[in-house]
Amino acid sequence: MVLVADDDPGSLLVAKAAVERSGHDCLTAGNGDEAWAMYLEHQPDVVVTDWMMPGLDGLALCRAIRARAADLYTYIVLLTSQGSRNDVLAGLEAGADDYVTKPLDPFVLHARLLVARRVTTLHADLAHYRKVLSQQARTDPLTGLNNRLKLNEDLEQLHARSQRYQEEYCLAMCDVDNFKSYNDIYGHQAGDLALRAVGAVLAKAARSSDGVYRYGGEEFLLVLPKQSQQGAKDMLKRALHAVRTLDIIHSGAPTGHLTISAGISAFTPGLHAEADSVLGEADAALYAAKSAGRNRVELAPERRG
Repeated sequence: MVLVADDDPGSLLVAKAAVERSGHDCLTAGNGDEAWAMYLEHQPDVVVTDWMMPGLDGLALCRAIRARAADLYTYIVLLTSQGSRNDVLAGLEAGADDYVTKPLDPFVLHARLLVARRVTTLHADLAHYRKVLSQQARTDPLTGLNNRLKLNEDLEQLHARSQRYQEEYCLAMCDVDNFKSYNDIYGHQAGDLALRAVGAVLAKAARSSDGVYRYGGEEFLLVLPKQSQQGAKDMLKRALHAVRTLDIIHSGAPTGHLTISAGISAFTPGLHAEADSVLGEADAALYAAKSAGRNRVELAPERRG
């Protein structure tokens, strides 16, 4: 889509016709303020703008567009009857990609739009690849769950929001019981398969609003917004049962099957200044579950009762 801004009705019609003959949808604006409003609403791929206009002039419009953070790039062509070198440089420094002198030659504008299509397509591809790389950087390659980087980002946001709105949340630290001996007996390939299976169980047990992360090694963390401690405990008990029903044989475990343990902590508004303290309590609760014989859920000691 191309947005053309010009306060001269004749020039606007010529530009609109040239844009449409080039195969683009065209929006038109009769001044800079109208052009800015239409830009914000429609996010066009290309803006063709006159230099001298009421309201925002062409340079101000260029600067406004460039100052706005956006995933996709807008290609800007400046229309000007002022073709001096200083004017051209001023336009490019303001954020324009190219310029066309008036009176407008439709062929010249068509050529500029061909260049614009190549540039905007390239930027769209780059934006897509950046998004893919960002997702990969935040995903554990073994289990497909979120990783520690994503956890740090999500937990920081959740903690700040929960403090602001005085909302509770819970963290559940989970660990595969006797995993070292499982790897020793069955090999690391089997261990990887077991971790994938456990991760899938935890992801299935979680609500759509919950976050499930591979914390490291055989540890997983569940982030449970607006969840009570008892609600978290009930959910983790179901998850532990689901892991047992996987029926993964583990001759080195007392139960003869692969199991997990979990420790749960709860954020209390006004008590926990940092998310790390909630995380530390979940880790302590997990240690208590391990010490109590594994294959169980424990609440953080200071939250019992």
